Amino acid sequence: MNEAKETFREVNESFTTKEAIDEAKRCLNCKNPSCKKGCPIDNDIPDFIHQLSMGNMGDAMRIINEKSNLPAICGRVCPHEKQCQGHCVLYAKGKGIQIGKLERFIADFDTEMNLIREKLPQKTRGKVAVIGSGPAGLTVAGDLARQGFNVTIFEGQSEAGGVLMYGIPEYRLPKAVVTKEIQKIGALGVNFILNCLVGRDITIDQLFQQGYDAIFIGTGTALPKDLNVPGNTLRGIVQSSYLLHMVTIFNQNIVSRDAVPIHEGDRVAVIGCGNVAMDAARTAVRMGASSVTVLYHRTEADMSAIPSEYQEAVKEGVKFMWKTSTKEFLGDGDGKVTGIRAETPEGIQDLPFDCVLLAIGSRPANRIVSTTTGIEVDETGYVIVKERPYGMTTRRGVFAGGDVVHRPHTVVLAMKAAKQVAAGIAQYVDAVKLLSIE
Repeated sequence: MNEAKETFREVNESFTTKEAIDEAKRCLNCKNPSCKKGCPIDNDIPDFIHQLSMGNMGDAMRIINEKSNLPAICGRVCPHEKQCQGHCVLYAKGKGIQIGKLERFIADFDTEMNLIREKLPQKTRGKVAVIGSGPAGLTVAGDLARQGFNVTIFEGQSEAGGVLMYGIPEYRLPKAVVTKEIQKIGALGVNFILNCLVGRDITIDQLFQQGYDAIFIGTGTALPKDLNVPGNTLRGIVQSSYLLHMVTIFNQNIVSRDAVPIHEGDRVAVIGCGNVAMDAARTAVRMGASSVTVLYHRTEADMSAIPSEYQEAVKEGVKFMWKTSTKEFLGDGDGKVTGIRAETPEGIQDLPFDCVLLAIGSRPANRIVSTTTGIEVDETGYVIVKERPYGMTTRRGVFAGGDVVHRPHTVVLAMKAAKQVAAGIAQYVDAVKLLSIE
């Protein structure tokens, strides 16, 4: 492994078995557990921690599996301090149970030891197509497969995982972990068709013709937003999502170092202050940037990034300029970016940069909607869905969930929405089959 790739080793070390059990023993088993209330998918946190405290890894995993299809991933990338851990009664004293790390330990232990495999029902309840293999698609597929549905996931990339595979850096979420979690979904009987872009290689109408009872759209927000200021077409202005994708496939030896849009010694600016901005900034540091500066038009209190990710970025040398708005991109005679004209608390300043990374949000692509009749979207391109059956679009039998409906959010919030849609799909398919019985 070369030196650049070595810097992408996972940052947070896992517990040893003894450390995990000792941490689990600290749980107070509260009568009304607030940690559970803080979990968007209502994980039975005290129950799985109690089983872990007794060394019952299989039972702990079984309890987690009842609510989560991706525990090794959630255990690493969820904003635990805002959710389960932040609600722990010990958290205010600075001694909150490290719930995410315990969840991750159990999931990793299960993968390594191949502890348990569930008794699965026969796939006779209905046939469902899932478009997209990110957190929402994998969750819907896992939930429905466990309930006896025959599920096939259609993914446009050569590997499944979506944002989990290509949008979160290796040091936060190792790709081997994503691959193993996806293999567990496959073990539930879910089929994967890769390199198949719905809306280009196949349409929703054709999927219905192939006998699918329902279709789920979980394609996320594939199109990053641009900053509409003078100079925004200069070379060297790059979407953060593109950088993260290219670094991922560089680390997988699919492309050379030259394909990564940051050169060693570059002065890098990152515009935006969410989790993607933190990922891009910390990735730029690892790729050898001489300096990395995050420009944000609001204050530190307003940023949407997880506090721990911000703190890690500061530790790694990333600088932050608050209340700083980009007014213009500056360039040379060859059309290459050389800096940013910004409005700062000290007035207008020209700041020198060799590369600018944009992390100001994303929106859905319209590939599927434009090749299908009857699916309505709002004025910004997000798919409109109903409450009953939950998640169904304006076209009968077509459902949607995750970021393509609810705006870009965290992995676990995409999973929460997807679990509700999976229940809606099950109700719909059951009702249709019941009505078709003569």
